[in-house]
Formats: sequence, C-alpha cells, structure tokens
Amino acid sequence: MTIFENKKLERDTFRKLRDGISLNQRENVEKNVRLYIDSFVKGYKNIGYIAIYWPLKNEVDIRSLKKKFTLALPRCKDKKELLFYPWDEKPLTKDSEGILSPNNSFSLSHKEISMIFVPCLSVDKNLIRLGYGGGYFDKLRRDKNWRNVPCIGVLTSNCVSTIPLTRAEWDIPLSGFITEKEIFV
Repeated sequence: MTIFENKKLERDTFRKLRDGISLNQRENVEKNVRLYIDSFVKGYKNIGYIAIYWPLKNEVDIRSLKKKFTLALPRCKDKKELLFYPWDEKPLTKDSEGILSPNNSFSLSHKEISMIFVPCLSVDKNLIRLGYGGGYFDKLRRDKNWRNVPCIGVLTSNCVSTIPLTRAEWDIPLSGFITEKEIFV
C-alpha cells in the first residue's frame, strides 16, 4: 500500500472515532488548552498572538479563547499557502478552502505569534499529526522560522494513536498535543 492509501485509511478510522466524541469531551479539551495557555502566559510579560483554527465538523472548538487572548486565524491561499491574520471585529470571509477566516490587508509574521494550535484527526507519540491531507501546516512549518513557533495539536484522547501513524517525508512533528486527559507539551 502507498503512503497515500495508508493515510486515507487512517483518516477514515480516526474521523469515525472523532465523530463519536461527546460535547463534554470536547469542552474538557478546551479547558486543558486554556490551562496550558494560562501557564504559558505566566512565564512571559509580552505574549504575541495565539494562532488557532476555525473548527470544522466535530473538531474541538477553542474560539472562546478570544474572550481572554489576542488571537489569529489562518487563511488558506492558492498553492497551499497558509497565512495568519489578526482575528479582529471585521467580518470573516471564506478562504480558498471555504473556511471562515480574516481577510485583512496584512498577515502576521512568525515573530508575532507565540504559539499555533492545530486540529488533528490523530497524533501519535512521535508527535506526527494526521490532518485532512491538504499539507498547509507542513508547508508553513518547512520554513525554520515558523518551525520554531510551538505548534500544538488539539484532539480528544480516543484519537491519539497507540501505534505510529504513516509518516511521509514532508510530515513535520508537532511540539506537543492536548486532549481532555493530558497536556503533552
């Protein structure tokens, strides 16, 4: 089987697992994300933007962080380019993938973002992330400056793979992950 066929099987498996999670589990993941950020912020006087994602079906929703923190959202561009923009009060529009995102005139640099939270279909203990296969986050993190920004996966514990996930040469490990049961960062 090819890498692509293996990843498709893994995506199907973990999508089904994720679709079965309860609202309570998702809320508890969100609480752990908030705990992690609170502890991170205590160590720094000046924290930049926290980059999050606009949740798709059954992904953990961490948008409530906006009440307390300065957030950035990604915007997918052509050629698999991912840029982060401040999430301000302007209306969001759909990006090239149909996901709501800011459409501001300026994007943020790696220096302005303190951490990135990414949704995961799965992650393994080697911190290899299984996403939807678009490659946006891996392409962004090929740049060493972006790779130095902590990138943390967000998912429920039932989607943490107990065996290594299929890894392609372009897959870049995360900095850690957060579930309702653990903060592995």
